[in-house]
Amino acid sequence: MKCVRCQEEVPPQDSYDYYGQTLCEDCYIAALQPPKPCDPTAVASAKATRTQLGQTGTAGLTPLQKRIYEYIKEKGKATKEELASTFNLPQWELEKQFAVLRHCELVRATKEGQQIYFTLW
Repeated sequence: MKCVRCQEEVPPQDSYDYYGQTLCEDCYIAALQPPKPCDPTAVASAKATRTQLGQTGTAGLTPLQKRIYEYIKEKGKATKEELASTFNLPQWELEKQFAVLRHCELVRATKEGQQIYFTLW
């Protein structure tokens, strides 16, 4: 079996049904509790952990998170659609990556007219 979200092979005994979709455990948890970018507790926790570990800037981020950060830094701002297309990410994966960057206070969302852009903090 394959997880419909991440496309990973999942043994039948380790799969979960979510509204008729077969999901792996990680995707099932993410579907039940999607990331919340504007979570004050998560921000405080991320900041405290990064401070304790001596991390600043992109230190401690995954390679994908670093590439997203650098892309936004280079362009100045980017839409969700632009980032999803550039990095070939499904919407749910981009939201997960944005939540981490937002919790670390590296990237934020800002609205200009009717468009929402991701910009550096």
